[in-house]
Amino acid sequence: MGMTLTEKILANRAGLEHVSPGDLIVAKIDIAMATDISSPLTIKVFEEMGGEKVFDTRKVPLVHDHLVPAKDIKSAEFSKIMRNFAREQEIEYYYEVGRSGISHQLLPEQGLIHPGDVVLGADSHSTTYGALGCFASGVGSTDMAAAWILGETWLRVPESIKIRFTGTLPEWVAGKDMMLMVCRDLGLEGGTYRALEFGGPTIENMPMYDRFVFANMTIECGGKNGVVIADEKTREYLRERATKPEEEWMFFEPDEDARYCRELNYDVSDLQPMIAKPHLPGNVIPVAEADPVHVDQVYIGSCTNGRIEDLRIAAEVLKGRKVHSKTRMVVVPATETIYHQMLKEGLAEIFHEAGASIGPPTCGACFGAHMGVMAKDEVGVFTTNRNFVGRNGHTESDVYLVSPAVAAATAVRGVISDPRDVVG
Repeated sequence: MGMTLTEKILANRAGLEHVSPGDLIVAKIDIAMATDISSPLTIKVFEEMGGEKVFDTRKVPLVHDHLVPAKDIKSAEFSKIMRNFAREQEIEYYYEVGRSGISHQLLPEQGLIHPGDVVLGADSHSTTYGALGCFASGVGSTDMAAAWILGETWLRVPESIKIRFTGTLPEWVAGKDMMLMVCRDLGLEGGTYRALEFGGPTIENMPMYDRFVFANMTIECGGKNGVVIADEKTREYLRERATKPEEEWMFFEPDEDARYCRELNYDVSDLQPMIAKPHLPGNVIPVAEADPVHVDQVYIGSCTNGRIEDLRIAAEVLKGRKVHSKTRMVVVPATETIYHQMLKEGLAEIFHEAGASIGPPTCGACFGAHMGVMAKDEVGVFTTNRNFVGRNGHTESDVYLVSPAVAAATAVRGVISDPRDVVG
């Protein structure tokens, strides 16, 4: 019996010829990342385990992203713990405020992730890295501390779900709309401890920024990991940034006789812009069918849709238009590099003239901490990945999940809107 893409990656890093779903393996780790809010507990467990030195100072990136700039004394103390640990351990890839960004966009941008890698992150959306053809998953502090010491981790090989897209996307429809459709069909638990393998002609023709969305939102279906088959576009993306030499990249493809526990097939030729209503990422309908609800806040950013391409799309909708007088709009580029690029391209000026507020790279509003938290009875339209009760602020606020194009169109009209109705 052949192997799926995830099975091939895990077999390689475990030094085995073949693995099957359910096998318990020990795999070598290429990256073990933590952030300002996850590292303090990980560091505590690391020390309790007797850890003195991380297994490889090049493979333990530490990123300030969740509570930055520090919003209060407690968050400042969290950052200080990680800062001191990074200095003591002489961590090579340490990303300080002002030179950092949202980890799940920063690490690929900085070339730390490569096809065939095994990547762990102390954050649930660490699945994002799988867009580069690697195995990537989120783990807790105990597993992360052990990984820092040992340089390896134990895993149960997951079953795989094959998700295939065909057809050409209509204008103003993007990877976010496609993934919301998957969330609708799998639900919160349909992918639990399974590998979601994304492929097909549509994805083969998609740019990398859209591919990251699929792997990112895998966890919204309960997935252990999400993976996109790496190809020439992956290679092109990495050539200008990879920290590993090209001969060390490992491009795997699933075998023709690989076994999947489930298959989903979509033709996206007639797909419309989609929206996830409160309070589930899978509560999805076409935007055209949504009630024209008044929106208090529009938020564009996060590890899902804060890339430069996302900002370009939003700016295209907003150019020459104004944010509705009864709506506020917050734009947060995902990394400092993206922020600078936004300035160079004049996107910041478009956002400013439209009446949007631009914030520094942070995860703050996405998990209801700062920089755009929702109040009681408010309605938000976010380009993030979760809209659970209380996720983005008050438990009696409502948040809808959308693409950057839908978000920008909504900001202009002040009600949930289809971008095709705003820009034609």
